[in-house]
Parts: sequence; C-alpha cells; structure tokens
Amino acid sequence: MNRKYDIAVIGAGPGGYVAAIRGAQLGKNVLLVEKEKLGGVCINWGCIPTKALLYQSQLFREMKDNPIWDGPVDEITLNLNKIQEHKRKSVDRLVKGIEFLLNKNKVTVMNGEASFKNSQELIISGQNEDKEVRADKVILATGSSPGSLPFLKANNKEVVISQQALEFTEIPSRFLVVGAGAVGLEMGSLFQRLGSRVTILEIMPQILPGSDEKTARSLERELKKQGIEILTEMKIQESHIKNGTVTLKGVSIKKDSPFEYEADKVLMAVGRKPNSQQFRNTLPKLELDKAGFVKVNEFLETSIENIYAIGDLTGGQLLAHKASHEGITAAENAAGVQMKMDHKTVPSAVFTEPEFSSVGLTEEQARDQYGDGIRIGKFPLRANSRAVTVGKLKGFVKIIADQKETIVGAHILSPHASELIPELVCAVQNQIKLRELSSVVHVHPTLSESIIEAAFHAQNRAIHIYEKKK
Repeated sequence: MNRKYDIAVIGAGPGGYVAAIRGAQLGKNVLLVEKEKLGGVCINWGCIPTKALLYQSQLFREMKDNPIWDGPVDEITLNLNKIQEHKRKSVDRLVKGIEFLLNKNKVTVMNGEASFKNSQELIISGQNEDKEVRADKVILATGSSPGSLPFLKANNKEVVISQQALEFTEIPSRFLVVGAGAVGLEMGSLFQRLGSRVTILEIMPQILPGSDEKTARSLERELKKQGIEILTEMKIQESHIKNGTVTLKGVSIKKDSPFEYEADKVLMAVGRKPNSQQFRNTLPKLELDKAGFVKVNEFLETSIENIYAIGDLTGGQLLAHKASHEGITAAENAAGVQMKMDHKTVPSAVFTEPEFSSVGLTEEQARDQYGDGIRIGKFPLRANSRAVTVGKLKGFVKIIADQKETIVGAHILSPHASELIPELVCAVQNQIKLRELSSVVHVHPTLSESIIEAAFHAQNRAIHIYEKKK
C-alpha cells in the first residue's frame, strides 16, 4: 500500500529542507526526497564551501599585505590541504545540523529520485527498490545545474564548473573564468588570492549584469587593482584543448577585434539551467517558460492545483536565501495558511572584497520609473570611523528614494555588505522614508553608520561629509 503524506517535498537544498521543516512545524506529515545529499548544491558544493575558502584566502592576503606588521611575513604560506579540510568540516557540520532538525521535526527523508504517476502519486527510485507514495500537496525544489556553451563544456579536467574547482589539489598557474556574475567574480577572487593569474571574460557591457551600473563599475575597478584582469563585451566563438592547455578565441565587441586566451584551467560560470527535465514527461500539464523554468504565481502555485515550485527551479534570482524564503512561503500555502512571495525585496550579495550587496531598484530603474526627481544618497567608507580604524576605505553605501522620499533601492560596496543590507531590505519592504531611517540610532564606531549617513545625504543634510549648498 502507498504511504500517504500531507506534503511531499522533492529536493533537499536550501529551499526544500526549509519547506519540509516549516510544513512539519505546521503539523503536517511531511516527506522529503533527495537523490544526492541533504543541503543540496548550496551547502555541499556551492555557497558554503566557497565562502569557507574565500574567508581563509582573504585572511592569507591580509596577513601578507598588512603594511603595519613587522617580522617574517613572507614566510607565511598557505596550506591548501588544511583549507580543504576546513571546508569539509564546515560542510559536514551543517549537513549534520540539517539531519538533526529534520529528525527532530519528524520529517520522513527518502534517498532517491522522484517521478510522478500523476499529480498526487510519486515513485521514489532508490538504489535497492522503488517506493510509491501519495501526497495531498507537492513542493518541487529540484534546483538548477551549471550552464555551458555549445563549443565549451566542462570535462572535469581542463574545463570545470565551480563545484569541481573547489576540489582542486593544486593551484592553476593560469585561471580563466567565463562569466562575470557572482560565481565568476567570487571564484576569480579566490584563485587570484591563492596565486593564479586570473582573467575573467564577460559578454555583457558590465560585470554583474542587471545590477546597479555605477556600483558594479566601482567593484570592477577594485578587483582590477587586486590583480584580476576583467574584460567585458568579449564574445567567445571557439575553444581548443591541447596538451593540458585550453585556448579560447573570439571577438571583442567594443573593439571589433579578435582575441585569443590560453589557460591551464577554465571555469564555466555562464549561468544555470533549471532541473525541470524530469517533470516534462510525467507532468505534461506543468507550465514551463522557454528556458525550462517552472511558472508560478505569487503564492508559488504551479499550473497544477496541488503542486508548488520554489528556488532556482522557478527562475528569477538564483539565490539560496530566496529559495529558503520561498520554501517557507510554499509550505505555509500548502498547509492552508495563505502567504504571498514578494520578489522585489529579495537582496543579493557577492562575496568579493569588498562585498557587493543590493536590494530593490537600481539607479537606472528608479530613473525610468520615477524620473529625475529621485533622491540619491551616497556615503563613502573613507569618511566612516570604523572603516578608517580597520583600513578598509574602499566602497560606499548608496540609497535611492522616490520623490516622496520613500526608499526604493539600496546598494552597498563594503566589507560585510551582506551583513549590512538587511536593514535596507526592511526599509524597502516596509516603504520606510529617508527621515525615518536616518532617525535610527546606530552604534559607533560601526560600518552601519554609513547607512544613516547615506540617508542624511539623500536629504541634503549630510553630517560627516561636506556638501556645498546648492
């Protein structure tokens, strides 16, 4: 007899396992299906291992570059094996934490691949046997996979995806990155710190396409100063691999001239594609867009009444924290508690140095929507006490408000920008006014003081930077 569940969640990444826990908290009998490891790509092969390596590599760089220290600093070396061990321990600890939480919340976990007999009957194909289950509601959370180019695909040797690059046992001399999105910039930063000569090729006119243009260009300048070669409007047309060397050829769009680059390793960071293929045949009524992403409404309901979809599978910003929030939203709706998902206030972050984090409208979008009457406040870190004391003067906080001084967007280029942005997410989400934000008392000295200073600047009453009266 088929086992019956109130909610079945397919995929145990940051969206799926969170949805399962929330569904169980709401008193539902929940099944979680995962064909690989709990935590999905994010915890096992993406966000967590990347940040662990980025942190250690940044410490190494700061120790080597600190102008104040005396002594045999040049004798400090980086032990790649120890860094990899630290990464593995970090991942293992978090995976065990997920296992603990699922167990304590009485979520049933099955290892295998799920397919549909119909919208409420599933077959879980495991290593030893197939199991059939029924579920009143189903949440699809199967995530995404790295994209590729027709003439350049990962072979786990010379051409790799980020997951494979994180397992390198030797640092490549020449490291070429295709794509200047978050993954490309983070991985490029990591290997530049580890000693690789890094070149990043991007087909679009700016790094982090779609982000606030001026902030992105400021980040690009800082990364170039660190030694990373970044080239935009570079269209790759062909690739060759010979004797362990990869050659990429193409055309520089802005120069209208050919280019050729060689590298020991090439990282493919050209976006991701949804893992929706398994549903195309077994759920023919499931609506997908042209790229294969599952279409959902504001309640994360798909075109099939009892089925929801979350995370990378639905497109938009492919972010772990977006998936987690969608997981909570979908679980609430599957349990009968109506809840909408607001994608306009999902923040993003890039863990370079300095970090880049943002929420809401870019300056370009705000001008298109509100015209030239928008308010823009910008406060440089060089005028922030905390930034001065720690020697981190590169960056700024930028706040955008409409004509009524309602905050509609914010962009931060700063150390720990990802930790600073939630205050501005709250401001955008709750339509806070500039004066309300600037009335919040912040601890001194902290980087967060730059937020209220930017809000002051947008009101033409800056305190810690001088402005000529208009």
